Amino acid sequence: MAGQQRFFQLDEQWCIVHIPERPNGFALFVIGDGDHFVNERTSFWLEHPTRRQWLEEWLKRGYTVFSSHLYGRHWGSPKAVRLARQLVYSVLKSEIVNSRIYLVAEGMGALIASQLLSAMPRQMRAVAMINPCLDVRAQLDHERDHPLMYRRMMKEIAFAYGMKEEEVPEAVPALFLSPHDVPVIIWQLSGVSPYPFALHGRRYEQWMKATNRHVRIIDELPEKRPQLAAQIARFFHQHNELP
Repeated sequence: MAGQQRFFQLDEQWCIVHIPERPNGFALFVIGDGDHFVNERTSFWLEHPTRRQWLEEWLKRGYTVFSSHLYGRHWGSPKAVRLARQLVYSVLKSEIVNSRIYLVAEGMGALIASQLLSAMPRQMRAVAMINPCLDVRAQLDHERDHPLMYRRMMKEIAFAYGMKEEEVPEAVPALFLSPHDVPVIIWQLSGVSPYPFALHGRRYEQWMKATNRHVRIIDELPEKRPQLAAQIARFFHQHNELP
């Protein structure tokens, strides 16, 4: 892969920064799904053929791309959000990039992205979500019909949020929502996501319509997945001229 990679730890969580050969001055924070790991030598996005292709596309276009393990299956926990914010400021301090960043959030990563949009919207230039999970409570209710997945999710949420399992059904958060005007596109690949579109992407779009006319959804066929990085890059390029 062209460019350089730098591995480091924040709060004992491995992080990675990909530095392109010809930087364009913009940083791109990739927040993957719950199983998208980063360790001391590699990452899910480096190992997975399609995600690696996406990385190479963005690096070729000059984006400084960074990511973190974020405690694994975090389900949007406050601890993971704090670490994500810490990572953003760390990269802005260490790399020569614009202070407003781009976000790509896949699956569970959208739970972090939506809270970053609430906490630091002025640091966000534009956001791309891919098959997002945006409502933990709705997802947990959905899994009630799948006992094994439901029990697993209960354990994961309890661990991520530092609570007892019996507390989870009442304490688990619903949709993370806060008014903002950051451009957001949700790419929904049909038939390949464990997060039902009606519970997540569609509900988010409907709620945001009242406050943000820059939120839209693109339905895509799974076989178009390899072209997604170029589509996202074109979307981001439209916002390079923002201050």
